[in-house]
Amino acid sequence: MKSNLRRKDLIYPELSYQIIGILFEVYNQLGSGYHEKYYQRAIATALRECRIPFREQVYVSLIFKGEKIGSYYLDFLIADKMILEIKKGEGFSKRNIDQILTYLKAKKLKLGIIVNFGRRELKFRRIINFDS
Repeated sequence: MKSNLRRKDLIYPELSYQIIGILFEVYNQLGSGYHEKYYQRAIATALRECRIPFREQVYVSLIFKGEKIGSYYLDFLIADKMILEIKKGEGFSKRNIDQILTYLKAKKLKLGIIVNFGRRELKFRRIINFDS
């Protein structure tokens, strides 16, 4: 019955649902008020427990005409398919959204999830790179 509620038009739906479930598990157990690095450690622990392949603090070079013009560090690269970025606060700014879109374009990936561990609630958004 539960699977009937899941949308069929999502990119990587099963992986997305697993990640979002992990995010809520972390928030429900830890609550609010911690530094991003502690949420990141908890997420990494949960990803390992669920046997979801991931890498943390992934270095990405931005290349133009064969020359490196910049670099980024992703919080998580999940299953070589999806980026997960962690924020702490009450909402998402345009800058947060632009940041993850830039990461998606640099890695040529389609989907990112940005999560915000707020004082009152956890918020997340799926970000799609239509250019990939």
